[in-house]
Amino acid sequence: MRVFVAVVTEESFTAAAERLETDKARVSRIVQRIEEKLGARLLNRSTRRLSVTEVGRDYFERASSILAAAEAAEAAVARQSQEPMGRLKITATPEFGTVWVDDRIAAYLSEWPKVTVEAVYSNRFVDIIHEGIDVAIRIGALADSDLSARKLGEIAYGLYASPAYLKRTKAIRTVDDLKRHDLVMKTSSGRTSWTLVNGQAQEKVSQTPRCAFDNIVAVKNLTVSGLGVGLLPRFMAEPHVAEETLVVVLPGWASVPMPVHAVFASTRYMDPKVRSFIDLCRDAFRDSSPA
Repeated sequence: MRVFVAVVTEESFTAAAERLETDKARVSRIVQRIEEKLGARLLNRSTRRLSVTEVGRDYFERASSILAAAEAAEAAVARQSQEPMGRLKITATPEFGTVWVDDRIAAYLSEWPKVTVEAVYSNRFVDIIHEGIDVAIRIGALADSDLSARKLGEIAYGLYASPAYLKRTKAIRTVDDLKRHDLVMKTSSGRTSWTLVNGQAQEKVSQTPRCAFDNIVAVKNLTVSGLGVGLLPRFMAEPHVAEETLVVVLPGWASVPMPVHAVFASTRYMDPKVRSFIDLCRDAFRDSSPA
């Protein structure tokens, strides 16, 4: 196919042979074998010029597509085998960036010494195309766009309180009991409420919290300090459970898990530094089970 495409492109057996770094006789024999195999005349030959038959033109177009696909496959493998290098620009929210992405960046830089990272932690919606972002880590449902995305995992939540708080208050056995307890909440668009699920059951907790913050790290800190019951991501709370500074409250009840995606510009081939960072993040979700 490469030989035939070269002959048609160059409009000459001689020129095709030079392009392929072989001899004219070999090129001619290959084309002749193709015609014999297909049982069709692909080229009209004369002493002055070379022309392509209608069947030959169809074969040329299909062969060109096949060769392009083969070259693309080889290029994809070559890119995947390349060592990540260069600058990787990442964006995430300040909260998730500092409590989760930071550690992934540290592990990534340790593994790939030829990469540098620039992180943009912002609550505004970052336009990754116009701002030159390689990977955006986004939490929640994604809006429709021309960007590509890969799901990294989910953030699961749980209800927690400190042993000191639980020691001085009444027992919490049902969701309704939370009405008689101090709550530490994260505000969402000015709202302070929880929608809790347990299998098919669903309960809404809507009351004035003891304290409310727009930052989940502050919610965790005040919950550990004994100010009340907090709804926290499990990956943030479980280390404190292990240290016995937090206790799980109402096991089984929690808010709906939030999906986490890596979003990047839609390209035919993923840059090795982007692919390797996304793979590392996905492995981190799977191995440490923050979801």
